[in-house]
Amino acid sequence: QVQLVESGGGSVQAGGSLRLSCAVSRYTYCMAWFRQAPGKERAGFGNTTNGGTTSYAKSVKERVTISRDNAKNTLSLQMNSLKPEDTAMYYCAAGSGPVCSLSSSRFNSWGQGTRVTDSS
Repeated sequence: QVQLVESGGGSVQAGGSLRLSCAVSRYTYCMAWFRQAPGKERAGFGNTTNGGTTSYAKSVKERVTISRDNAKNTLSLQMNSLKPEDTAMYYCAAGSGPVCSLSSSRFNSWGQGTRVTDSS
């Protein structure tokens, strides 16, 4: 299994930006970010393959960038123009197979999460 540790969460104003990091023990083919808003199911919103391909949910596509730093074994998430509905617990995850999607069933290693709240 892969060990993952998220960091960078906190209180952010609407319209602001956040950058989350995920320290990983190793990369798998597909790495992703999920989030779980209060009272909602955990949902994937962006992934990246080891070939550098990224894919984002339509709801965040214009505001999110996911990147890998192979030298530092860090998966990063940059989110801009934050909205109150971005308040959630954010998780990074490592996929378990050759298919990269946003379905949680395709991921078998998870971080403990980092919380992002709206301070507006």
